[in-house]
Amino acid sequence: MKIGFIGLGVMGRPMACHLQRAGHQLFVWARRAESVGNLPAGFCATPAELGRCCAVVFTMVTSSADVEAVALGKHGLIEGMTPGSVLIDCSTIAPDSARMISASLGEKGIHFLDAPVSGGVQGAIDATLAVMVGGEMAVLERVRPLLECLGQRIVLIGPNGAGQVAKACNQMIMVAAIQAAAEAMRLATAAGVDCANVRQALAGGSAASRVLEVMGERMVKRDFSAGIEARLHHKDFGLVLEAARKNGAFMPLTAAVGQQLNALMAQGWGGDDTSSLLRVLEF
Repeated sequence: MKIGFIGLGVMGRPMACHLQRAGHQLFVWARRAESVGNLPAGFCATPAELGRCCAVVFTMVTSSADVEAVALGKHGLIEGMTPGSVLIDCSTIAPDSARMISASLGEKGIHFLDAPVSGGVQGAIDATLAVMVGGEMAVLERVRPLLECLGQRIVLIGPNGAGQVAKACNQMIMVAAIQAAAEAMRLATAAGVDCANVRQALAGGSAASRVLEVMGERMVKRDFSAGIEARLHHKDFGLVLEAARKNGAFMPLTAAVGQQLNALMAQGWGGDDTSSLLRVLEF
């Protein structure tokens, strides 16, 4: 199959490579041609050109505005994709944006799945991502073999936009856990206790988690180089809090964690790892 991919960042690039290794012919578009690097793929001049030559296109970009521009803007995918083709957006965007994109593409007979992923950079490299899908079951089943190249758990959440709601829930739990780990490491240090030993002990009990394992280790080692840049979690929390406001959901813990992310950004640490929430507590 001819597959298009837009968004060759730290997660998008390995995802595109998995599709290519599965035997599909890969075509790409990038705002900066140099970001394609040595990836052996066909390079298209515009998203519209990419859409014309591909039955399925994946996007993995930063924001709602980015997806809307690539999908619906001038020379966007909507100008090239044919009826019956499928756009799979793996970005983390607003549910309302996903619904709007789906409706606009649907007027042209183009199918859309909002399919945000969780698992981080390592999950993208290992093809072990969790994929949360919003859209029609029949469309998902058509492209499921492609998504199985990227992840091990693919769940249809509901209609378009539902995948993004599930991703918002994922981010709420994950970043709140990072904040909790940071506060635990801060308490241990403030009490004169070796935080490495505390983390080791907690990892064998009911507080054990992937967040404590990965982020806790970064805090202990004070390695704040980015896995996923904190600015992206800050962006995600903006989407979460806006969705909460629109739906009348009271989320006090999420609001408090959002303030900590605001403080992190104010210190200029947005390009560092989200484990930098520990540094916010120390500042």
